[in-house]
Amino acid sequence: MTGWTAPVPSAHEVTAEVSQADRRRFAAVWAQALMGTSYVPMTSAEVEGKLYGYTDRLVDALVSESFDASPARSVGVDLVGVHFTSAESLARTVEMIGDEILDVLHLGEDPVWRARVAALQGALCSGFVQASRKRTLDEQEAIRQAVLDARDAVEQALRTSEARFRAIFTEAAIGIGIADTHGRILEVNDSLSRIMGRPAEELRRMQVDDMIHPDDPESTWRTYEELVRGDRDQFRTEKQFVRPSGKTVWTELFVSLIRDESGKPIYQVALIEDVTDRRELQERLRYQAMHDPLTRLPNRALFLERLGAVLERQRPEDRVALCYMDLDGFKVINDSLGHHVGDSLLGAVSERLDSIVQGDDRLVARMGGDEFVILIERSAGTEQAIEIADQVLSAMTEPIRIDGHQLTVGASIGIVERPVADQTAAELMRDADVTLYWAKAGGKGGWALFDPERNANEVARMHLSASMPAALESDEFYVDYQPLIGLRDDRVVGVEALVRWWHPEFGRLGPDKFIGLAEETGLIVPLGRWVLRRACQQAKRWQDIFGDAAPFVSVNLAVRQFRDPNLVADVSAILEETGLAPHRLQLELTESAIMGTTDEPFKALRALWRMGVRIAIDDFGTGYSNLAYLRHLPVHELKVAGSFMQGLRDPDQADPVDARIVGTLVDLAHTLGLTVTAEGVETQAQARRVAELGCETGQGYLYARPGTPQATTEYISDHLE
Repeated sequence: MTGWTAPVPSAHEVTAEVSQADRRRFAAVWAQALMGTSYVPMTSAEVEGKLYGYTDRLVDALVSESFDASPARSVGVDLVGVHFTSAESLARTVEMIGDEILDVLHLGEDPVWRARVAALQGALCSGFVQASRKRTLDEQEAIRQAVLDARDAVEQALRTSEARFRAIFTEAAIGIGIADTHGRILEVNDSLSRIMGRPAEELRRMQVDDMIHPDDPESTWRTYEELVRGDRDQFRTEKQFVRPSGKTVWTELFVSLIRDESGKPIYQVALIEDVTDRRELQERLRYQAMHDPLTRLPNRALFLERLGAVLERQRPEDRVALCYMDLDGFKVINDSLGHHVGDSLLGAVSERLDSIVQGDDRLVARMGGDEFVILIERSAGTEQAIEIADQVLSAMTEPIRIDGHQLTVGASIGIVERPVADQTAAELMRDADVTLYWAKAGGKGGWALFDPERNANEVARMHLSASMPAALESDEFYVDYQPLIGLRDDRVVGVEALVRWWHPEFGRLGPDKFIGLAEETGLIVPLGRWVLRRACQQAKRWQDIFGDAAPFVSVNLAVRQFRDPNLVADVSAILEETGLAPHRLQLELTESAIMGTTDEPFKALRALWRMGVRIAIDDFGTGYSNLAYLRHLPVHELKVAGSFMQGLRDPDQADPVDARIVGTLVDLAHTLGLTVTAEGVETQAQARRVAELGCETGQGYLYARPGTPQATTEYISDHLE
């Protein structure tokens, strides 16, 4: 039998200082509780001194920032070492290291202290059990050796040896039984009779086969058959027996084979220790370790154990389902009404879940915080999992009354349902967690089904996000350029810099694939700085080649770049580094970003404007323009969103609404002294129409698609005149 190891509770920032006086008081109470439970050759003062040392180790482990329950294991070993070996000694010690330790040491009722105390109890019991077992095994070995000595000394001192063996056989606290190799029980001692709950005469009329228990593993009896055949000399196992009263008794069983002088098997000797009390204590501790103390539901450890067992024993074609649930709005209730109300709410929710999730093939567990998970072992399909999720969501809509408060709490559920073939518990939990996130992102109060394609896309996004910093270092990004054409003379007046990513695995990626990720991770600032430098370097080359006819370069700024306090300094440094004239650089900001400008970014915008840098508002007309605010902004150009160009494609009859909108935007811009660029120009009809409406420049596939610096240079050369 192996000792059960108490789990270490999850990390939680709690610390405490415990005075020496409190430690001594706890040791004294502990000593008083233990005195008389076992024969110990020490005075009460000596016992208290020993326990004071053990208390120091337990308390230091309990209040340590990096919690480790292993010192409690050594305390369990030391208790056995000083002869506190009875089940009562262990039981009273476990009781002491429970509410008593929290009370005496003034540690309060924080659930983390209770979790740590439970871990200490489990570790101490594990050490105690292992030390007791070793002590028992040593005694068993001594008895076995005495049996062997008795056999070897028969010819020399049969009478003396028989007397010694009989004394050990009769007085031993461990049950001893002797049988022949055919399984007929020949002799038993009083201890074995007491353990089995049967008179010795009845046991001597029985066969070893009569001791088979329905729940015995097949391996136990295969090993026994090997022993009686002479293929092995001994074996040890944990086995249960049933007394005539119907009560089950658990034992530690050690069976040895006795051979004659020629080596032929003649007897088998069984040494049996009653470990029922110890096992029941272990089961109680295991229950505490595997169940949530607040809701009494199975906890994460038990849930994962059950899920792992399901995946192992079911057939590959069988199906399993998980419903991963998180309460909506629980944090607000917990923070506003107090943790005691939050705890009561969790208890009420747990009762509702437990009443809904019925059946031997189902399990509801609390994973921590306000998260719960439902396991359906033999799933009948996605529809069944959805039905259970709907039942749970419906139950959550019923108000819960706690301490005079009428509380309503919603829930979101992520559903994973699939065959068990090639599945692991970790994969199922990961996918359920992801699906729960989708459910909450979709508006809460509902459920979401796991979508492999969506998950693959998100994994790819995560992969891209993780690889972006290295990509920037290794020059995987590059810049294409798209010309801005004067609508009156077809001359290239500017070019827009458009960043691209040549990914070693996915190939060419447009900005729609990675700009959003860069903004989420904050990499947009160094990436934007890199694009700005690269674009200014290229614009300086065009300035050197074409002189006054060189176009300006327009670079997009993301919201996070615009709000970066180093923006003005970065632009100034790059212009100085590259030698580009400030008026040949244009920075584009979206309408929503520039209209929401606060004081500091507004100052940066004015500083750039004073520096001579052009400022443009991109995708104008699609945001929430405050026209009164717009007239005070330091802006040079408006770029009308390409969506308005769709209605101008028909050469014979333009959409009057789109035409009126574009005309109004152009008039507004001209009133404010701004130039206008029409984006998304793809046909001659669109170009002619926006020119008639007063746009100075156009940009779109009609003129050129984004291209390399070399291709753009050639295009500029062809459109100088």
